[in-house]
Amino acid sequence: MFTDVWHDVLSVQPAVPYLLVVVTAAATLALVAQARLWHFFRNVVTIAHEGGHALVAVLCGRRLRSIRLHSDTSGLTVTRGRPSGLGMVATLSAGYLFPSFIGIGGAALLAAHRITATLWIAIALLFMMLLMIRNLYGVVAVIATGGAAFVVSWYASTQVQAVFAYLAVWLLLIGGVRPVFELAGQRRRREVSGSDVDQLAALTHIGATAWLALFVVVTCGLLAIGASLLGVLHVPPDGLFGGARAFFS
Repeated sequence: MFTDVWHDVLSVQPAVPYLLVVVTAAATLALVAQARLWHFFRNVVTIAHEGGHALVAVLCGRRLRSIRLHSDTSGLTVTRGRPSGLGMVATLSAGYLFPSFIGIGGAALLAAHRITATLWIAIALLFMMLLMIRNLYGVVAVIATGGAAFVVSWYASTQVQAVFAYLAVWLLLIGGVRPVFELAGQRRRREVSGSDVDQLAALTHIGATAWLALFVVVTCGLLAIGASLLGVLHVPPDGLFGGARAFFS
C-alpha cells in the first residue's frame, strides 16, 4: 500500500486544459475581492505568513517558541534569539513574502504536472506547522486546511485534485498581494502600529514605507511569474476550450 501511495505522489498527471487555469484564476480573484469570502480564505494566507516567519527563523538559527492563529485572521510567531541582526531582519521580512513564494513553488510543481505531489507537500508542511501551534483556533485552522488537502488527494479524482490545487496556488499568489495593500491602508489610517514593516524600520533604519514598497513589488512580481508558470498568459493554439472536454470526461 505504501508503495502505491508513493507512486501516486510521484506520478505525473495529465496536463490541465487552459480553461481550468483561467476559471480557477478568475474564481480566486473574485473570492479575494469579496470581503466575507476573503475573511474566511485569508486564514490560508495567514497560515503561510506565520509559517514563513517560523521557517526562516529556524533557518537563521533562532529558536521557535510558538505559533498562534486568531479568528480575526491575524497571527503571532514567537522566536528566541538575538533581537537584532540579519537573522531577525530575515525572519520579520519573510511573513508578507512567504505566501507568494509558496505559491511560486506550487506553480512550478503544477507546471510540471505534479498535482498530487503539490497537495502532499502542502500536507507535510501543515503537519510540521501544527506541532508548534499553541492555541485552539490555530489547531482547528491548520487541521481543517490540511484535512481538506488530504481528503482531496486521497479520495478525489484527478480532475478534482487539479481544480483544488490550482485554486490553492492561485489563492497564495493573488491572496499574497492583498495583505500588503491592506497593511498600507491601515498604516495610512493609523490603525496599526508595531507591524512587521515598523519593526523592520526600527531594526534597519530603512523607512517602513520603503519596506512596504518592497513587499508590493515582490508580491506583484511573483504573481506575474506564477501566472506565467501556470500558463494563463499564453492562450494555446486550440483556444480557450481546447482539451477541456477530454480532461473532464
